[in-house]
Amino acid sequence: MTTFKPRETLTEQVARHIENLIAFGQLRSGERIYESAMAKQMDVSHGSIREGLLLLEKRHLVRNVPRKGAFVTPLDEHFVRSLYEILELYLTHTGRKLARQWQPDDMARLESLFGRMKDCYQRNELMGFLELGIEYTQASLAYADNYFIVSAIGDLWPSARRCAFVAFQSGGNQVLEDNLAHMDESIQAIKERDEDHLAMILKRFADQQCQQVLSALARSQGQRSGSVE
Repeated sequence: MTTFKPRETLTEQVARHIENLIAFGQLRSGERIYESAMAKQMDVSHGSIREGLLLLEKRHLVRNVPRKGAFVTPLDEHFVRSLYEILELYLTHTGRKLARQWQPDDMARLESLFGRMKDCYQRNELMGFLELGIEYTQASLAYADNYFIVSAIGDLWPSARRCAFVAFQSGGNQVLEDNLAHMDESIQAIKERDEDHLAMILKRFADQQCQQVLSALARSQGQRSGSVE
């Protein structure tokens, strides 16, 4: 049976384009987004840009300030710590359900994604690795069975993607290797239906990546300060 998938709306296309500009650092933390320039660049109306920016505000990537315009949400220590704290809570809750209830098809998918990520690592394909990592985490949400958690995580993914790119870009192969080790260990815990061990792995990984992002931001800030001097 074929599942109908509606075409992506223009608003979603606009939002996805701007999301990528933010996630991959082409629009910087705190930078103003000019509607007229973006509309000209994308060859769409100002209204379409405005609707896309409203959607990205819901996804925590943009702040619309009355009478001043739209700005990229600042990526600072408070934002990063807040993001990883809430992701840890949601993913641990869902991971426990997955460990209890997974079926063979679920495990096959997780192992397939893990294998594809190892291939990307060996080929040094950072973008492919990043996208597969997010797909892996989304696949682990199969047993969330909670409307509010699924909806909230959907709005948090763009920020998680943005932070992951900061960590990967700065940390090089070590960050990729840390991700692979985390996934390998978590798959084993899921297979053994060991909820407590899986929760410990998820907490450790969230703490580790949070620190990697903060370290990358600190290095970037130091480099900018040095260039100004």
